[in-house]
Amino acid sequence: MSPSAVAPGSQPGRTPAPPPGDERAKRRLALVGGSLGNLVEWYDWFVYASFAIYFADSFFPGDNPTTQLMNTAGIFAVGFLMRPVGGWILGRAADRHGRKSALTLTVTMMSVAALLIAVAPTYGQAGYFGALVLLLARLLQGMSIGGEYAASATYLTEASARNRRGLGSSFQYVSMTCGQLLGLGILITMQHTLTTAQLESWGWRIPFVLGALFAVVVFWLRRRLQETDAFKEEEASGEDAHDDSTRGTLRALWHYRRQAGLVMALTLGGTVAYYTYTTYLTKYLVGSAGMPKTTATLVSFTALTLFAVLQPFAGMLSDRIGRRPLLITFAVGCTLGTYPIMTALGSASSYWSALGLSLLALVVITGYTSINAAVKAELFPTRVRALGVALPYAIANALFGGTAEYVALWFKNSGHETMFFWYVSGCALISLVTYVLMPDTRDAALSRAEAGADGGADADRAVGRGDTAAAPVEPVR
Repeated sequence: MSPSAVAPGSQPGRTPAPPPGDERAKRRLALVGGSLGNLVEWYDWFVYASFAIYFADSFFPGDNPTTQLMNTAGIFAVGFLMRPVGGWILGRAADRHGRKSALTLTVTMMSVAALLIAVAPTYGQAGYFGALVLLLARLLQGMSIGGEYAASATYLTEASARNRRGLGSSFQYVSMTCGQLLGLGILITMQHTLTTAQLESWGWRIPFVLGALFAVVVFWLRRRLQETDAFKEEEASGEDAHDDSTRGTLRALWHYRRQAGLVMALTLGGTVAYYTYTTYLTKYLVGSAGMPKTTATLVSFTALTLFAVLQPFAGMLSDRIGRRPLLITFAVGCTLGTYPIMTALGSASSYWSALGLSLLALVVITGYTSINAAVKAELFPTRVRALGVALPYAIANALFGGTAEYVALWFKNSGHETMFFWYVSGCALISLVTYVLMPDTRDAALSRAEAGADGGADADRAVGRGDTAAAPVEPVR
């Protein structure tokens, strides 16, 4: 809670006492629990892309490595098609039954998917049946991650103090990136302990087995999490049957279609840029710059480590100056900087030059990644917040984020690789227009208690108890 906020039942306008020790401990547990669970979820998701260079020919035989990677990238993209389905089902579950229950369900689904990939037979063992198992596993992972993003974004934002929501939500991408780093770290270790032949034969299965085991630990951890105050307030305040029956439904989300459109537009540029400089970066350095796989992996690992460290600082900055300045900085930098950075990366001849350019790109992207979870959550009222974040975000990711790597490889295979650079810039430009036109959400009230603390006469409307759409977009003052 911010200094201006009060607990339910206290007098608006009075400065509350600092939260008691158990309240601070609860927030720390929520931050750690939500982040660690998110880490394992995204480890399982990204490890597929990290190890694709080793298992591509196990499922798709042939002489053209680019074609093999396009096939595995295609399955990676197909997983994104299930994200809107997962966003709808699990977002609804989070709004109706709580953030905690949705977070527990997503990690269970991810564990099963990781096991399927770990035991999938190769082409030599079962023909294209192995590729089918791979496809089914990615569809399950897509459904899981479609709900995970919204549930964790909503949970981390609601569980944070009002004046620290940018900081709290920044840990979503800290944990996402750490999940990818965990996968890359395992890859680097295996590259130095196993031969290339061993990695391509059976070594690539190890990270998926580990992912399933990690998920079991996270399942236990998430069972211990407490529900957020915002959801408990919403659940307890069910003033009429209409509110309760429509909570977390598409019917309720329709009243906030403008906000849903904003989520899609502000996600577009960020998701394309993020996947370009994370999942695709290693392949680009190997396939276009001609770097050894081990060097390219080390570049990605180092750059992502520093990228994760930057997230909380950018989140704290947004709590002081607002969300829009960071978003606009990202979009301008990505629109103007993608072509020169990618061109230079394509001719990078050393570890240090590639690392410097990768860091430059990731610093720019931090303006989006550090705060996008908070921005999206701040656009919606509690009763439809998880679904409102999940569904439009998942649709944007299915159309643009999941296809970014495939589009890049398609342009490369057709001999027009530089066209992909312009594609990324164009997506960022669309988001830039959105950032310029949308209001800043930093001061939005996420609960009736926060709205009441502002002394507003329309506290119920501000947190979405009515049926009008525009209220939650404007900051409550």
